[in-house]
Amino acid sequence: MQGIQRKVVYLSLYEGLAILCSSVGLSLMSGQQLSHSGPLAVSMSAVALAWNFFYTLGFEAWESRQLTHGRSLKRRIVHAIGFEGGLIALLAPLVAWWLDVTLWQALVMDLALSAYFLVYTFAFNWGFDRVFGLPASAMGGKAQAA
Repeated sequence: MQGIQRKVVYLSLYEGLAILCSSVGLSLMSGQQLSHSGPLAVSMSAVALAWNFFYTLGFEAWESRQLTHGRSLKRRIVHAIGFEGGLIALLAPLVAWWLDVTLWQALVMDLALSAYFLVYTFAFNWGFDRVFGLPASAMGGKAQAA
């Protein structure tokens, strides 16, 4: 699976699981009901979805220009850290405003979620590539199994 179809399936699966995990995590960390943390998780997911789309476009453009193809452990780690670092910068202000907490408290909550999602992103990407194969960008233009 390649192109837009791959991105739509990837983002749908990734964000669906992310909303569920974030809702529960935010509820536990903030002491808020799921009815309050759930809509925040959906909002965070919308931001993450847009960020993921543009980050992945940029990453795959960079990846396709590399001399070494494939997705090594190092490349997967760089991808996950870059994605989560950008997302923290985008989401901490939203969390602070939504939960009416300080930016510092929101940052701590966001860092806790990000620590979880760093592992989740790595595992999800690896699993997704195993099930659906690598994108053409990682194979020098030709898709193969992971």
